[in-house]
Amino acid sequence: MIMRFLIPDMLVEKVLDIDLEDLKAGGFDTLIMDLDNTLVGWRARSVPDEIISWIRNAEGMGFRLCIVSNCAISGRVAKFSRLMGIPALSKAIKPRRKTLLRAVNMLGSSVETTVVIGDQIFTDILGGNRMGAYTILVRPVDRREFCTTLIQRLAEKLILFNFRRKGLLNVRSEKKGIVEDG
Repeated sequence: MIMRFLIPDMLVEKVLDIDLEDLKAGGFDTLIMDLDNTLVGWRARSVPDEIISWIRNAEGMGFRLCIVSNCAISGRVAKFSRLMGIPALSKAIKPRRKTLLRAVNMLGSSVETTVVIGDQIFTDILGGNRMGAYTILVRPVDRREFCTTLIQRLAEKLILFNFRRKGLLNVRSEKKGIVEDG
């Protein structure tokens, strides 16, 4: 039963590979995104220009955006919130749904029209799926990570391998109308 909550609806190499037009056509209007190793590297101090452009494009298409991060350093999350010009919530304790739902409510959206984007199965994808949102798993931006995350990555690789082998990723993606890009 818990395994179904670990299956992302879509796999992409990076945030920039997400087709915003397809999401809009699918009825989605809200993007909740992880920060570290999703939008920027774990130790990054700035936001790449292409990420800023992607965010502006999403806003121009009418998407509501918010960063939801497990990062305990509120100042770091607030800094990137200012740099990107979008709201952010830190100390989220994903996969708990509380902060994700807070973001949805803060944006005046609904879970049904929300996409959760992140680089970790056990936090971003599990939290988004438990909430009932559409989930997109991206590959980590940077290889450097927090030590406990490195351990989780090994388990994630095994899980993704098994999901692919069993065809679970394709089945879930097709049900939602967007085909896996992995």
